[in-house]
Amino acid sequence: VKTDLLILDDFGLTYLENQQRMDFLEMIEDRHGKKSTIIASQLPVATWYDVIGEETIADAILDRIVHTSYRIELKGESLRKKL
Repeated sequence: VKTDLLILDDFGLTYLENQQRMDFLEMIEDRHGKKSTIIASQLPVATWYDVIGEETIADAILDRIVHTSYRIELKGESLRKKL
């Protein structure tokens, strides 16, 4: 909570294990309504339930994230293909 802005990049590359799930919930709970969090992911939010793993915990996390967030969804081909 001490950090004003927390950036989580590439969220969802692997499925969360039980302790990771609980830590993520605690982190989001502590920051909710107090500090800013940016979560970048290549996965649509609808698939985050699978990544988080436990439906009840996923509901708790996503309730705190989704309803108070600004979502920016990029469309089109990846710029990496042009490199």
